[in-house]
Amino acid sequence: MSAVPVHRVVEGPEDGPVVVFAGSLGSDLRMWEPQVVPLLERGFRVVRYDTRGHGASPVPPGPYDLDDLGADFLALLDDLDVAKAHLVGLSLGGMAGMWLGVHAPDRIASLVLCCTSAKLGPPRMWADRARRVRAEGTAAVAGAGVGRWLTPAYLERHPDRAAFLRSMISEVPAEGYAACCGAIERMDLLDVLPKITAPTLVIAGADDPATPPEEHSRPIADGIPGARLEVVANAAHLGNYEQPEEFTRLILGHLEAL
Repeated sequence: MSAVPVHRVVEGPEDGPVVVFAGSLGSDLRMWEPQVVPLLERGFRVVRYDTRGHGASPVPPGPYDLDDLGADFLALLDDLDVAKAHLVGLSLGGMAGMWLGVHAPDRIASLVLCCTSAKLGPPRMWADRARRVRAEGTAAVAGAGVGRWLTPAYLERHPDRAAFLRSMISEVPAEGYAACCGAIERMDLLDVLPKITAPTLVIAGADDPATPPEEHSRPIADGIPGARLEVVANAAHLGNYEQPEEFTRLILGHLEAL
């Protein structure tokens, strides 16, 4: 387990409660833009970062595992001199959040786990996707990725935003994307969920084809003591982007109730 210095953007008052946003496979920190201003207006210090191998973060050679992504998060907190933070993670970011909730509970004030899974198979799917990306680049999977991120109705209404997200995926370095596929391929957190003690909100997209709520979100909410599940209508996998007002309302409600 070795950390890399991830690219980050930090906004908000220095004395505000720290909320760190961790993104999806294939994304960069721009995916969280809809959440920034509402949290700043409520006095939170907002930290967004690019996962290793994504955006402007370093791209160390694979393989990567969740403990590597967790180490990056802890190094980020150390670099910012933050003892404990709230973590909002979507998909891969939520997987890292669950790992941190188990292995670094003293650094996690609370968790919001969005459109994610504690075990996301079949493993061969991830191995095949990694091979394709290494051979053809991330542009080869960008269209399918956006098709999972957004509902068909949203895609039809907002072709400009769909194009922006396809470009985001296409710009991810192939090795970074592929190595993160490997981390998901080997992940199985189901048995350790009861070890998480941080107050946890699980948010699912009702129309998420990648992590359907009953198959993936509910086992997380049932496995973490005291966790609560909310399912947002008309949202696919990148629910915070497609339904920003409802996701932000749920996130703020969780944070401000603590």
